[in-house]
This record gives sequence, C-alpha cells and structure tokens, in this order.
Amino acid sequence: MLAYNLYQASQAPSCLIIAGRNVPKLEESIKALKGDFPNVDYRALKLDLSSQKTVREAAAEVLSWKDVPTIDIVINNAAVMNIPELTLNKDGLEIQFATNHIGHFLFTCLIISKLIKASQDNVQGATRIVNVTSLSPTMASMRWSDINYEKINKTLPEAEQPDYPTHKRWGAIDPENKSYLPLEGYNQGKVANVLFGIGANKRLFEKYGILSLAVHPGIIKTELTRYAPPAALKAVEEFFKSGAFDTKNLGAGAATSLVAATDPALGLPETKDGSENYGAYLIDCQISEKARPSSVSSAEAEKLWSLSERLVKEKFAW
Repeated sequence: MLAYNLYQASQAPSCLIIAGRNVPKLEESIKALKGDFPNVDYRALKLDLSSQKTVREAAAEVLSWKDVPTIDIVINNAAVMNIPELTLNKDGLEIQFATNHIGHFLFTCLIISKLIKASQDNVQGATRIVNVTSLSPTMASMRWSDINYEKINKTLPEAEQPDYPTHKRWGAIDPENKSYLPLEGYNQGKVANVLFGIGANKRLFEKYGILSLAVHPGIIKTELTRYAPPAALKAVEEFFKSGAFDTKNLGAGAATSLVAATDPALGLPETKDGSENYGAYLIDCQISEKARPSSVSSAEAEKLWSLSERLVKEKFAW
C-alpha cells in the first residue's frame, strides 16, 4: 500500500495506491473504501511480488504517473506462508523469501525517488517505509549459508539452524534431518523485513529523513495459511482451541502498521541498554525488545542488503 500526500491532504487531494496481484480483489477493496472515504483518489496497481520482472513493471508504472509526483508512506504488507514443498520462483529463489522480502526490497528501492521527493516537504521522519513482519524475528535467524535449502538443517552452522521445538509444535517431523521446512521459509523473509528496514534507515534517514520500521500486526484469522500442509493446519487449529494464540480482528491487526506509519513520536532506532536498533520492531503498537539480537543487528542488515542487491542484480545508491 502506498500513500501519496497523506501529510499534505489539506493542500492537495490524497491518493491511496493499493497493490496486489489480484486486480478484481483490489477493485473490490477500493469500492468498499470509497463508501467511507469518497474524497480520496484510489488506484489499483497490479504487483506480483514473487517475480522480479513483474515487480519492475509495477515500479515503472508508478514512476510513470506524473500526477503522483510524491509518495509519503509505503506499507509492505503482502506475504505468502508455509508453502508445503520447496518451490523456486522464475528467478531461482525460494518463493517465500522471494515474495516476502526480495519483492518488497526491489519494489521499494525502485520507487524511492518519489519518497525522496516527498521527504523534501515533510518533517524528518514523516516519510516512511513500514515492513509488516511477524513473530519470526523472535525465534529465527538468517540462513546465510543456504538460502535455497540445499543442506540438511543439522549440518548448518549452529547460529543458522532452525528453532526445532517451534517447528515440531507446527507439525514438523524430524526437522533436524530435513532441508526445507515450510515455516522456516516464511521465517527467513520475515526476519529480512526487519533487517531491510535497518539497512534502509542507514541509507535514507540522515540524508533524506526517510524512516523505516517493522511491525508484527498480531495473530489475525486471514487466508495467509491457505497453502499450509495438513499437519501445520492441524497445529494452528489446536493453537486456537487452547488459547495459545491471542487473536485480533482486522482493525486491531492494522493498528500497529498505522502507528508505525504515522506516529510522530517514533524516530530513528537507537541503542539502548545493549540492545541494537531499539525501536526498529513494534508489537501491539509499542516498541518491542523481543526480537533476537541477530534480527536487529546492523551487521546482519548490511549482509542482507548486499545479498539482496546481488539477487536482484542491481546496486542502489541515492
């Protein structure tokens, strides 16, 4: 979701760009929004994050819109989860990492010129990139040595091995001797969402005042688990029955993203009591310290930025 002129609505018409690969669904959402907010200009943007080719096409379309010269806020919200079998996209990347991180990284970097232009008229920190993550940063680390799951988990460096007890609770059998785990594919992209924001802050905040934050929206009953294998679906059902999951409705689920996008009290993440990048990760509309140190590490963020540029075959400097 892209927000144009959100901070300048009194001077110019506001525009909300809703992106996704299912255009009829986008139009349905826009129709519903028009009922409550008829004075907003809405645009549907076809964006398939699983393909770098289609991401580039969508970014080129946004850049071609002369009547949308600036973008104030980008909320990278889309994701896929728990793909049952190891699946590579057309770019040769595991599809969850490709969709949940690489697609957002590439699209945001390609349209950054419109955020930079918006930042020239906004106060520092008002122009923002919000990456919607999950609880994954509290339980997972990046799999640097094996991003496409070619190695048996127990042979990985200890710091890169999955959290086996968590995977077993999600229905995985003998995860130590597997290479690909559906939930771990999801975890990798969600940890990357946080690290992407930290890398973006290093490049964009001091120079342009563009702030990037990551948020866990909470547990919400959506269609995100529609691809999950039967064992995982059964585990999720049991989580709900036992009360292990404290679920939120759709409005509450959007709240933390809106806080990250608009709260003027939020600023550049800092170091606090030995915690690196304190403020980069939000849960329940508040700054959270629950992420693993590796999930909010500046060094890890730089490794991810370099890897991401290599995977999209383009370097970004502004």
